[in-house]
Amino acid sequence: MADFLNIDNVLNELDLKENMIGAEFGCGSAIFTVALSKKLRNGKVYALDIQKEKLSALRGKLAIENITNVYTILCDLEAPKGSTLISNMLDVVLIPNVLFQAENKYVIIEEAKRVLKSGGQILVIDWLKSDSLGPKENLFSPDQVKKIADELDLKLKKEFITGDYHYALLFTK
Repeated sequence: MADFLNIDNVLNELDLKENMIGAEFGCGSAIFTVALSKKLRNGKVYALDIQKEKLSALRGKLAIENITNVYTILCDLEAPKGSTLISNMLDVVLIPNVLFQAENKYVIIEEAKRVLKSGGQILVIDWLKSDSLGPKENLFSPDQVKKIADELDLKLKKEFITGDYHYALLFTK
């Protein structure tokens, strides 16, 4: 049986403390947002997406699960300062399965760096090339992500495969 993406295993690779402030860029179904909110139970998590419907569905899920430390933001992460967050405010930024579908990947990673505190963590997760599952076009390789991160002076802390279909790169500012 294929090994898909185990969210808890991925988050365990990060250095997280309960009172941190984090964000999921391009939250979509927000599976990372919900899991992160439970790990940062004395902190805050911002869920950012360009689609109102995704954020509306997330708000409903948060109400059902009685999760009160998540804040939703409708925004365009491919625009300069698109997150609308203030600079140097976050401890961790997750960018899961976003870059393959974005036109301006550089701006998204640059924005993650801008809103991150010094020493903060950026976790990029994206699709590996696969014959069976996932997108077939516009894949963005780990080397392409590392090139952008290097240009932005982000330090690669860890690289790992997470399941059969995704890679993960953990950078620090």
